[in-house]
Amino acid sequence: MFGGLPHDGADEDTPVFVISVAAQLSGLHAQTLRSYDRQGLVSPGRTSGGGRRYSMRDIALLREVQRLSQEDGVNLAGIKRIIELENQVDALRARIAELTEELTAAYVSAEQTAAAVHASYRKDLVPLRQQTALVVWKPKKRN
Repeated sequence: MFGGLPHDGADEDTPVFVISVAAQLSGLHAQTLRSYDRQGLVSPGRTSGGGRRYSMRDIALLREVQRLSQEDGVNLAGIKRIIELENQVDALRARIAELTEELTAAYVSAEQTAAAVHASYRKDLVPLRQQTALVVWKPKKRN
């Protein structure tokens, strides 16, 4: 066990807790968890038989729902909207990170391409100094 989860590749998103354990860990009644699931506030994993399995992330979310409801007085519809917006923010942050990586890779590639072009210049060419000269042309007069 590591961090309260089995150490067989499980992480905070792995659904492992039955509803009675999740209720105990979150400090809520099992009926409340069922109600939150029906309302879409928390969506636990399901077994092949349809039983709910809660992850550590679900437990944390249940605690947050309870805190928002009891301490901040937010109704369940407001809590659902808060959760949706937080999920959108998380998704946007992940997308920004992806785009930043892509941009960095494109910048590195452009720098490498520019360096390769500069390296391909012929070494036997000698650059000329550019000079400006004034030439006065006087055509011969025809008789």
